[in-house]
Amino acid sequence: MRAVEIIQKKRDGRELTSEEIAFFVRGYSEGSIPDYQMSALAMAVYFKGMTARETADLTLEMARSGDQVDLSPVKGVKVDKHSTGGVGDKVTLVLAPLAAAAGVPVAKMSGRGLGHTGGTIDKLEAIAGFSVELSRERFFEQVNEIGVAVIGQSGNMTPADKKLYGLRDVTATVDSIPLIASSVMSKKIAAGADAIVLDVKTGSGAFMKTLDDSIALAQAMVDIGTEVGRNTVAVISDMDQPLGFTIGNALEVKEAVDTLRGKGPRDLEEICLLLGAHMLVLGGQAKDEDEARTILKRHIADGSAFEKLKQLVAAQDGDVSQIEHTDKLPAAAKQVEVKAKQAGIVQAIQAEEIGTAAMVLGAGRETKESVIDLAVGIELRRKIGDAVQTGDTLAVLYVNDERKIEEASARVLEAYRIGPDPIGNKPLVYAIVTKDGVKRL
Repeated sequence: MRAVEIIQKKRDGRELTSEEIAFFVRGYSEGSIPDYQMSALAMAVYFKGMTARETADLTLEMARSGDQVDLSPVKGVKVDKHSTGGVGDKVTLVLAPLAAAAGVPVAKMSGRGLGHTGGTIDKLEAIAGFSVELSRERFFEQVNEIGVAVIGQSGNMTPADKKLYGLRDVTATVDSIPLIASSVMSKKIAAGADAIVLDVKTGSGAFMKTLDDSIALAQAMVDIGTEVGRNTVAVISDMDQPLGFTIGNALEVKEAVDTLRGKGPRDLEEICLLLGAHMLVLGGQAKDEDEARTILKRHIADGSAFEKLKQLVAAQDGDVSQIEHTDKLPAAAKQVEVKAKQAGIVQAIQAEEIGTAAMVLGAGRETKESVIDLAVGIELRRKIGDAVQTGDTLAVLYVNDERKIEEASARVLEAYRIGPDPIGNKPLVYAIVTKDGVKRL
């Protein structure tokens, strides 16, 4: 088998065999296939695409390139959740304890963020003492004992994907649905879950800006899950404005706590109920979504979901008092209001610009070496459809470095589009994708 012949075959739009895909991925991982040949194959895939079977084979090979987690020591049906990323996306902080309270074991490995805010792991580290490193044995024990554990990803999971991802970034092949889908799903499969719920964001603050592209990505990932025997459901949710009201690590922890106490933003609670309902159905804890939602709402109302978060924090050496009294979480030295320059109705919020403003303040990483300030961030006071008068507060900046105020304020103002026209309610969820097809809502 020769790499150049495989490249030529895909260049000509023909379907690669499982053996050819395995040969290429293993060769690239081991170094016998150089970057320039993998670049050529990635470009051929970009233009010619891959079938569901090819994409599944690529996914499995990348999953096999490094550590794979065997979750069989954990009792029950393990359901993983993954988001394609968005601004203010603190869903895992709510959903992991909520699903665990409802009887679905959550053995979750999460990453750190590179961008507007930290990832789930960074956010949890806003809680003093919280340890994101557990031995494999302790990880399993904790899930069996309290139903949930959230840890950092293994350093050697899907090394082929990490290597290919870095190459795609510099060869203009990032925006390839088979390559994106296989990248996401290889990590989920290596993490060992029995079933997977995907939150695929769409809009200005998402990786996929259009609904059609988001649905296509969701279909590709669901197809992969189906091909490899993992029951997979994808929810297409809105990211044309930040989720909830806060962007920033400690701020998002507080908002997650509020949501588990039944006092959170409507959009955050709703997306957690929807994703959680699918987790319960896939995990065998409810017969349908309606029953699942009822169960989840009960666990919020009776306080058991919040108690599960406290158990999670205590089990991983975090300071539970910071969850019980969120004013003890890291706090910024200064709050700065960003005020509206005109009256009208908020027509749009460029979510990515808000995320960049939070990163400017120090809430995220511009490079891998950047150090996150866990206390800083942004709280939105107006969202799409809200009326504003000149001088009303659009957002509050939580600041430690006053040199960043001017740029962050300007970006927030730039993100808001205010006009005279009333605007209807924006959908939170656009579609559900399963192995049976796409259901538009």
